[in-house]
Amino acid sequence: MHFRKFSLPALAFVLLFSLTEAQESPSAVCFYTGAPAKPGLTIDYEGVTYAFSSEEKKARFAQERTASLYQQIGGAAALKAAVDLFYVKVLADDRVNHFFEDTHMASQNRKQMAFLAAALGAPVPWKGRDMRTAHANLDIREPDFNAIAENLQNTLTELKIDEKLIAQIMTIVAGTKDDVLNR
Repeated sequence: MHFRKFSLPALAFVLLFSLTEAQESPSAVCFYTGAPAKPGLTIDYEGVTYAFSSEEKKARFAQERTASLYQQIGGAAALKAAVDLFYVKVLADDRVNHFFEDTHMASQNRKQMAFLAAALGAPVPWKGRDMRTAHANLDIREPDFNAIAENLQNTLTELKIDEKLIAQIMTIVAGTKDDVLNR
């Protein structure tokens, strides 16, 4: 094998040039449009960096995060506390705990966190099954749905979430009722 010899300054130039090229290449795409993002137009939100193609899109993202129910209740930390307490209540509730007898609860918690985050306005969309498909084989009746909703409302109240926010969240939950009951 024959290796070409580079002087140290030449090698440093090649490395610097390749690093500069890599940094300047538009690998990030705009959260809204999918177009190449402009350098420096980013927001770090809950450990994720979101990139944007314009100042307008960046400002829109910031405004939507502030206005979202997700952010108003406290973001990921508050939602995690709510989901954890919610399942403590649900599993202690003889009206509905039988639905979770064969459920891997850590997985269920993750799915519920992801669903509620998306439903309440977090920037990550729900990628799971739709509510009708997810609940199709469970034979859930209206009293079951109401018991689950009651446990959620009690959880949010116990966590001292503002009553107006609770009302908005419960409206979102009520909007899933027909799908969950497969009506």
